[in-house]
Amino acid sequence: MSILAVIFDMDGVLIDSEPVYLYHDWEQLRGRYPWVTPESLYPTVGMASQDYPRFMARLCRRDNDVAFAEELSQIGAACQVFYPDILRPQVRPLLARLRAMGLQIALASSSALVNIRRVLTECELTEAFDVVVSGEAFTRSKPDPEIYQYTMAQLGRTPAECLIVEDSTYGVQAGAAAGGVVAALRDDRFPFDQSAARFHLEQLADIPQLLAELE
Repeated sequence: MSILAVIFDMDGVLIDSEPVYLYHDWEQLRGRYPWVTPESLYPTVGMASQDYPRFMARLCRRDNDVAFAEELSQIGAACQVFYPDILRPQVRPLLARLRAMGLQIALASSSALVNIRRVLTECELTEAFDVVVSGEAFTRSKPDPEIYQYTMAQLGRTPAECLIVEDSTYGVQAGAAAGGVVAALRDDRFPFDQSAARFHLEQLADIPQLLAELE
């Protein structure tokens, strides 16, 4: 097996954002919706931005209408994150090493494109990826494989030539359904089902060794 491209998810893989977003949402919601717990928000981890309002409306027992959309928008705007603070420290050296190995590098995230661009700009990673894809461009979100199928096509690679690095249940399932070689980054803080992954990573720095073993 020869891997020629590596496709990364963003939230939870490149940046450790998921606990930040989740606990911010909980702090903002618990006063108005006391039945909302951190655990009840776990399904939002890895969820596409277009699916989030529907889920939150059900959880908060609200209509998914303009008023609730504005409430969610205000909650999101109140979350002040300086992304370099939560960029995983292994990301920069890993991307540099993958580039030196001659591999193509892509980013395929369920996040909105404006947020992806903000992360890449603040972390000075705008030139690090050959292809950047947002899930908001698709009608079907992870665990549907569409985002990964599209990213592979943009790279000009077959599924067998692509290593997909994911963490969440939906992301791992999407990568596997697309036929890619999925490596799941372990995170014991969340009850992710990573059983569809072919490999498991304790840390991002393990990727070069995995690639060597796959040659």
